[in-house]
Amino acid sequence: MKLIVNADDFGYSKGVNLGIVEAHINGVVSSATMMVNMPGFEHAVQLAKENPRLGVGVHLVLTCGNAVHPEVPSLTDHTGAFLRKSQHLMDASPEDIEREFVAQIERFLQSGLLLSHLDSHHHVHAHEAVLPIVLQLAERYQVPIRNPWTLAGEGQKQESITTQGFSHRFYGDQLSADLFCEIVDEWGGCATAEIMTHPAYLDDEVLTGSSYHLPRTKELQILTSKQVSEYLEKKGVQLVTFHDIR
Repeated sequence: MKLIVNADDFGYSKGVNLGIVEAHINGVVSSATMMVNMPGFEHAVQLAKENPRLGVGVHLVLTCGNAVHPEVPSLTDHTGAFLRKSQHLMDASPEDIEREFVAQIERFLQSGLLLSHLDSHHHVHAHEAVLPIVLQLAERYQVPIRNPWTLAGEGQKQESITTQGFSHRFYGDQLSADLFCEIVDEWGGCATAEIMTHPAYLDDEVLTGSSYHLPRTKELQILTSKQVSEYLEKKGVQLVTFHDIR
């Protein structure tokens, strides 16, 4: 099996960025997705350029931080900050969503990095009002996306480049190396699969801005553990990026 271990939230903060790179250099993380609207974006770009084997995509954002595009009123409050709850997306303008996503992707491309794929913060790309837009952008930019159909418990419904399997179970208070290995076994029958992760070192930005903070350090510990790396080797799992499944 070809396995992508993706670290979400690259660019959130320096602590998150350093944790992701640590999990890549000394662990099993092969891919990351960038939040281009967050304070750690430029630091993440620098780290990505120093670690060219790390595949980097865009973590499309509609519920955290500020919009990149200056005129997307159905997505933001009067200060330009995103409305944090995804429930507002049903009432959001599709034109605003597309305009904002294009602005985020273009900011990423202007950094000089090679775009590997698209996914999203809080899984907004799987939202019924958002998915058609993301599919169109994936075709426009000729990149894969994170599999949104497994999130809904459904089979793939139309042509797109993605992995056969996707798991978001490596998350929360029940983290362990055994859980990671169990997830690998769960998708062992697939040719390609992705596991979502959130490794980080804690800093003020994470502690004050994210409701998911302490488990990130546990994720980092597990993703750099010998148990996990040796298990993947024993199972013959090949760590890849989204560049490798096109």
